[in-house]
Amino acid sequence: MSMLNDILSFFLKRRIERIEDFLRHPIDTQHRIFHDLIENARYTEWGLKYDYNSIDSIKDFQERVPISTYEELYPYIERVLKGEQNVLWASEIKWFSKSSGTTNSRSKYIPVSEESLEDCHYRGGKDMMTLYLNNRPEAKLYEGKGLSIGGTLHQNPFNINTQAGDISAVITKNLPAWADYIRTPPSEIALMENWEQKMEQMIQICTQENVTSILGVPTWTVVLLENILERTGKKNILEIWPNFEVFVHGAVAFQPYRDLFKTKLFPSDQVTYLETYNASEGFFAIQDELSRVGEMLLMLDYGVFYEFIPMEEWEKEQPQTLTLEQVEMDKNYALVISTNSGLWRYKIGDTVKFTSIEPYRIKVSGRTKHFINAFGEEVVIENADVAITEACAMANATIADYTAGPVYMGDGSKGCHEWIIECSKKPDDEKLFIETLDNTLRKVNSDYDAKRFKDMALLLPKVHFVENGTFYHWMSKRGKLGGQNKVPRLSNSREYLDDILLMVKELA
Repeated sequence: MSMLNDILSFFLKRRIERIEDFLRHPIDTQHRIFHDLIENARYTEWGLKYDYNSIDSIKDFQERVPISTYEELYPYIERVLKGEQNVLWASEIKWFSKSSGTTNSRSKYIPVSEESLEDCHYRGGKDMMTLYLNNRPEAKLYEGKGLSIGGTLHQNPFNINTQAGDISAVITKNLPAWADYIRTPPSEIALMENWEQKMEQMIQICTQENVTSILGVPTWTVVLLENILERTGKKNILEIWPNFEVFVHGAVAFQPYRDLFKTKLFPSDQVTYLETYNASEGFFAIQDELSRVGEMLLMLDYGVFYEFIPMEEWEKEQPQTLTLEQVEMDKNYALVISTNSGLWRYKIGDTVKFTSIEPYRIKVSGRTKHFINAFGEEVVIENADVAITEACAMANATIADYTAGPVYMGDGSKGCHEWIIECSKKPDDEKLFIETLDNTLRKVNSDYDAKRFKDMALLLPKVHFVENGTFYHWMSKRGKLGGQNKVPRLSNSREYLDDILLMVKELA
């Protein structure tokens, strides 16, 4: 496969010229994308409703077209699901990405156009390898195969002529033959619906391959790799795949998992970790410099027009939005997108911070609905990930997953945060872990610190260290194994906490 490696690497590296072009002209690139989107949707039902034909500027667009959540856009999406065309986007919609965001029971169905597949999702897949090769020109990535876990596809329940499933499954089903040749497992295995059966088949097939890369969500990748180690009796994954080079990860923050990967699964500096930001709605950002851990280059020419809602505007019915040239570094923004699948001024639910303006780099800081603010403390996922990582380092622990929520004040009692932490290796000193978790949160979040001052409003966190596999059993119980499903990190509700704790008692 050496010749194939050289050929593919050559073609991928040519993409660098296009990336460098939008790096030089970021605002012009976004303006071009904006006008292309408006032009292509002029005669859709949505475009006619908001008179896209007379929109000449971004200002016109912002004044005329409302910001929409999924629920607000759903009446239009439902019609597309049922087979109507030219509603939100001009080209035919035959695919839908099914996503619940976390583990909510109601699924979202996101239209996926041919333009989105080609110009966004596939381009993102090629660019992440291009940027990796730009950092590692000596790489032999395509002398082996890339492993991707993938989700499942099924018939669209609203229209038998179209299909729906995890975005990874939609992409896998539509891959060109050459791309399917360099990946593992075969698509018929990757798209299996039964997670346990898929896992069994993947272990049998992939352990016989020369795997050089993995693309996946850290949570499910850990489950697969730990099962492989248990089945083979090997100490680490490099004993099975000695030529392994890169783990491309996304969907959840990698920071809490980094120690597990680097010390247990891949205990070698030969392995690179590359972060991406892709979702059912589109492919948005890629880590372009390996030294910038947690930072990703915002990809500006994927058919996505970006807007950003400042934190102080989040709760407003029609908040002010900023365009790329107006953003500032180190501020939390809710992300709003307009895409080449017909999502218009769509509030995706993620929050980002800019870590660099020239070029525009971001990090995902959390979710607009997934934070704890029961007492005015405004703890976001970014805070929690930093605190968990520091606590693990201090107490010699390795975590597999976590979730947290509030314990509300009662009659005469003060509140606190309650954490459920699944450990691959439990802390040597649980008290030290909890104290470090608390102290780090106080350092990185002044609102939390104020509430914790002399136990004024918040007490020391309450932490449950649960056995490895707990969250897997919980997700299985809810029918949410694999794909894009993930454990909610933070919530103002106790629904997840109480449900998990009840299951822990049942398993005991």
